Amino acid sequence: MANDLTEKPKSESYDDRPFHTDGLPPEVRAPLAPFNGAEPPAPRWFKDAIADEPERSFVVSHGTKLELLTWGELGKPGLLLVHGNSAHADWWSFIAPFLAKDYRVAAFSLAGMGESEWRARYAFADFAGDAEACARAAGLYESGSKPIYIGHSFGGAQVFFASVQNPDQMQAAILVDTGFGGPPPEVLEERKKRAEQVRNIPTADRPSRVYATLEQALGRFRLMPPQPAGNLFVADFIARRSLKRAPLPDGSGDGWTWKFDPTMWEKLDRTNAPSHEPPPPINVPMVHIYGAQSRIIERRKAGERSFFGDRVREIEIPESEHHIMIDQPLALVASLRTLLATWPD
Repeated sequence: MANDLTEKPKSESYDDRPFHTDGLPPEVRAPLAPFNGAEPPAPRWFKDAIADEPERSFVVSHGTKLELLTWGELGKPGLLLVHGNSAHADWWSFIAPFLAKDYRVAAFSLAGMGESEWRARYAFADFAGDAEACARAAGLYESGSKPIYIGHSFGGAQVFFASVQNPDQMQAAILVDTGFGGPPPEVLEERKKRAEQVRNIPTADRPSRVYATLEQALGRFRLMPPQPAGNLFVADFIARRSLKRAPLPDGSGDGWTWKFDPTMWEKLDRTNAPSHEPPPPINVPMVHIYGAQSRIIERRKAGERSFFGDRVREIEIPESEHHIMIDQPLALVASLRTLLATWPD
């Protein structure tokens, strides 16, 4: 979920929390609703990939217990996978097995997301420290070389920040559809609507809604920024692992709610985040993989300057929007495997 690294007042920071947007087509607003809680049909490659279950554990960093998933043998070169905002480590569970033959692969859930504990305050520097702590706990340095960090969207922003803050902790960085500009137009428009009519939006005093049934919860799943879910079987897999049990407000039993901290955005300290001016240094080999139809590219075509300039090689994934692992998962796998086999030099 794309994010903005520039330091801005809270009122102008990119808010990519889930919210109820009027006017979205059904395939964007509620892509899983037609299945009424059932799993969409999935191809064999996907079933085989998710059957390759990771080892699941927890790592403590900055006093917070973080969810850690690992694949592959210790002693092989390391890869650390970092997910986007309001997401979790299982966004990589159907990608990582394709990389684990040649690598020791780890994915972790950022603090406040997935099964990781929430914090009273979130900071870029802490996320960078969390990434290194998880990489070391997963044995990603045991091959004798430093791991390569791979981050999608907000996770790519954290990988970028870690590369600026402590480039010695990684061999190279791969960013997947990571943008650093301002909010998309639909987010700005939604803010205007919020000021006039408050709905079921998670805030500090209005926690995430608890749904009575799993079917209802899955029917409310959507992607941010808004886009169709390219492969519904992937979206369903992600959505199911985005939910947890929680007491219903009326005390009648347990329902389902989202795992992420709904107040994370308000708690995020961006004080030390890199800004466009001057451009932050790029101290490690870096590649940016992006979707050909992503909002990042739309904004560039509209005249927004690239955060990377000419300093970073870029690879385009055709027929993909922002969430490439949902839209074109096998193309992303192929791009990563080819890139890792030939780069960095």
